[in-house]
Amino acid sequence: MLGAAGTIGPAIVRDLAESGGDAGIDRLLLLDVAAERAAAVATEHGVGREDAVAVDASQPEELAAVLAEAGARVLVNAASYRLNLAAMAGAVTAGCHYLDLGGLYHTTREQLGLHDRFVAAGRTAVLGMGASPGKTNLLAARAAAELDVVHGLHVTAAATDPTPTGHTGLAAPYAIETILDELTLPAIVLRDGDVEEVAALTDGGEVDFPEPIGRRRSVFTLHSELATFPTSFPGLRAASFRLSLAPALAERVELLARCGLADLEPLEVPPGITVVPRAVLLASLARRRATTPPSNRTTAVHQVDAAGMRAGQPMTVRAVASTVPHDRWGFGGGVVSTAAPAAEAARRLLRGDVTGPGVLPPEAAFDPVSFLAALAATGCTVNLAADPAPP
Repeated sequence: MLGAAGTIGPAIVRDLAESGGDAGIDRLLLLDVAAERAAAVATEHGVGREDAVAVDASQPEELAAVLAEAGARVLVNAASYRLNLAAMAGAVTAGCHYLDLGGLYHTTREQLGLHDRFVAAGRTAVLGMGASPGKTNLLAARAAAELDVVHGLHVTAAATDPTPTGHTGLAAPYAIETILDELTLPAIVLRDGDVEEVAALTDGGEVDFPEPIGRRRSVFTLHSELATFPTSFPGLRAASFRLSLAPALAERVELLARCGLADLEPLEVPPGITVVPRAVLLASLARRRATTPPSNRTTAVHQVDAAGMRAGQPMTVRAVASTVPHDRWGFGGGVVSTAAPAAEAARRLLRGDVTGPGVLPPEAAFDPVSFLAALAATGCTVNLAADPAPP
């Protein structure tokens, strides 16, 4: 379990720890650069079969040595997506199966290039196995199965407001740096069968989400689903991902992005000092302790609209997954929505319930019906609705 001390890691640890021996899990090894925080996660969310180890996952050889010594069978990577390629290399060297929470399109495309190496090792790597990507990929496969031909797949994601009334900081539902990337890097869409870039923060219009969210504005963002949908769903002509952050959070992080404070290009500040705006921003937020853990009262909603033909008629199928707060664990639906798919994927990799070796997206790795049904145990409900009218 890499990134055990992060925002999502503790909930994955809790899920896997409770499934324990029944899922074939003898031991959980919690890996993080902050071993003390990982040990605290083990104490709070483990069941006594957990150990914490400090590791620099940017060094594949170091990671591989730790995994091999532990006899690890699966590496769950919940750390920054910037470590995905190094973590994959460490995992396959150690003979581990692998899964992560996504690579924001470009990293995912690079990761797919390791397919032959995992096949040769007889191991499986599942890319983007959280809520979105992950659950959304399986929702797409589930909705597409209702159609004879799929022409469009459009993903939207939202959560109830994680920012308490009067709070002046950033209560982010996942890593603030990933959110900044989503709001500053050009988004990818599929239009008329062609992959295109659209400017960051391009308006995605208003989206009708089920309660308790309702109708909210959205923006197009860069996301991993677009890296695999065109291959996984032959004949696809249109695809997109739109994000609807909670209003209070969206207002704050979008302002930071529009002001250039999330930029990664060095900036010269007189007299002759060069700084990276985002590095200064993140350091300032850390010093002020302005970022806080997400609320444990969030509800997360992910939906996919699949457009195509059924029995010769135009049809749109909407698949919606809602995840409510997990009171016993003390985590909100936003965190559990991402953690539970990763934990379920780890269990399936352990028992060999996966389509085969290699580097696979979720929609190609697992049966969507049984996988989505298994998430009900952690408060996720899935609904399908068909509309004869085109989107």
